[in-house]
Amino acid sequence: MDLEFNKNDDLNKQLLYQLQKKLTKVKLGGGEKRIAKEHAKGKLTVRERVSYLLDEEGDFLEIGAFAADGMYEADGGCPSAGVVTGIGYVSGRMCVIVANDATVKAGAWFPMTAKKNLRAQEIAMENRLPIIYLVDSAGVFLPMQNEIFPDKEHFGRQFRNNAKMSSMGIVQVAAIMGSCVAGGAYLPIMSDEAMIVDKTGSIFLAGSYLVKAAIGETVDNETLGGATTHCEISGVTDNKYPNDQECLDAIKKIFSKIGDPEHAGFNRIKPVKPKLDEKEIYGVFPADRVKPYDMKDIIGRLVDNSEFEEYKESYGKTLLCGTARIDGWAIGIVANQRKIVKNKKGEMQMGGVIYSDSADKAARFIMNCNQRKIPLLFIHDVSGFMVGSAAEHGGIIKDGAKMVNAMANSVVPKFTVIIGNSYGAGNYAMCGKAYDPRLIFSWPSAQMAVMSGASAAKTLLQIKIASLKKNGQEITAEDEEVLLNEIKDKYNEELSPYYAASRMWVDGVIDPLETRKIVSMGIEAANHAPITEKFNVGIIQT
Repeated sequence: MDLEFNKNDDLNKQLLYQLQKKLTKVKLGGGEKRIAKEHAKGKLTVRERVSYLLDEEGDFLEIGAFAADGMYEADGGCPSAGVVTGIGYVSGRMCVIVANDATVKAGAWFPMTAKKNLRAQEIAMENRLPIIYLVDSAGVFLPMQNEIFPDKEHFGRQFRNNAKMSSMGIVQVAAIMGSCVAGGAYLPIMSDEAMIVDKTGSIFLAGSYLVKAAIGETVDNETLGGATTHCEISGVTDNKYPNDQECLDAIKKIFSKIGDPEHAGFNRIKPVKPKLDEKEIYGVFPADRVKPYDMKDIIGRLVDNSEFEEYKESYGKTLLCGTARIDGWAIGIVANQRKIVKNKKGEMQMGGVIYSDSADKAARFIMNCNQRKIPLLFIHDVSGFMVGSAAEHGGIIKDGAKMVNAMANSVVPKFTVIIGNSYGAGNYAMCGKAYDPRLIFSWPSAQMAVMSGASAAKTLLQIKIASLKKNGQEITAEDEEVLLNEIKDKYNEELSPYYAASRMWVDGVIDPLETRKIVSMGIEAANHAPITEKFNVGIIQT
């Protein structure tokens, strides 16, 4: 291997080490002392519950592991937004799991907890997957109630989704394994079946202290809303179990008897590993963000047998379009080509930039995939659309609109992986979060923003200097340098894939070698939801 390969390999593995280190910390939730307290109560921790429930722990696709990362620090932090969510298999059935982490603020709901829960429900609804709720929550985090209670995408939306999923025939099973209070009490009871763990599970609209304050009644929590009360007196819950394990076993039995789902009918054959060494991705993908490389070298290490059937290979070369298979599933790939290429006129085109011919090609390819019922994968390393008078005169906005229109109206499932840059309208055209990808993940090398850090810093610096000069302040070269570094530091922090993941702009940050598994599980999930809409791009100017 050459020196450049080894340098890339080393730097990308350093990013991977940082990812693994951050994941290890996140998975401790509220910390070892809080974990010990849960064990002392005879309870499993949230991750132990999920692990016990799953057929194979390694087959769990976690969604939002870094949700709320670095947020709410003034309130002690909220690792993983206090809830573990993801897609896994229970008794052979693919399903979505939502499990509160009682080691994090007693499982209280922060604003990002609501966003994460709603994302999990969205995945269940889009893919017609059964959903399991493992409830152990103290309810809304009261100091932030104004950010979580009343709005459309706040706490109450999950109960609306409960009702919608029920009408859609999506199976919902809930286990009350700890506290379940106030409005949160409706979530398990709006599910198809609600079970409760004796002595540790409780469910009520108001706890004993609030009951005393509100109506003067003195009652303990177990009598008010424990397992015996709700299984033998109120009938609110269906069955009680002596411990977490037996309750989770009951869920497994329920899932072992669920009938077969309908299927969308996406094409799959026997999976084959890539012919090229997957681990070479670390060396092939450049550590230098602006360095050109051939995206085909990445695709060849992601797809079965390293076979990629390219569409319009000689046209619109800054976007690669073509079909392949990932883990046996047929897939249409739209990826940014980072090489500097020549167009049909012999003019050089910058890699990672979307030109008119590229956008036109991608729009046509997306239409073909919809016609043939082939799911789509978008691989981002995009600086944006081409700018300048030549591009504007050539109709770049019109051609970009064609691509966005075709992508936005696509009825086959879309998946997005951000491996490098994802800037400006390029993020939109390549199926960013706003365009409903079924799953969207980033590599540790990803960056997402309106523009690159260098460009943004220079633009913001000019605005800042103009404002200071307008107020009569003299700016020296040294002052400019200090201001530039301050702006760059802030902007670079916001470019980080972890910043995006903490706010659920992406579903997570992953090892590049997990890409095949994620896309495969995503298509398998999507295959549970037959396509009922007709593909129609509406008005596209020619």
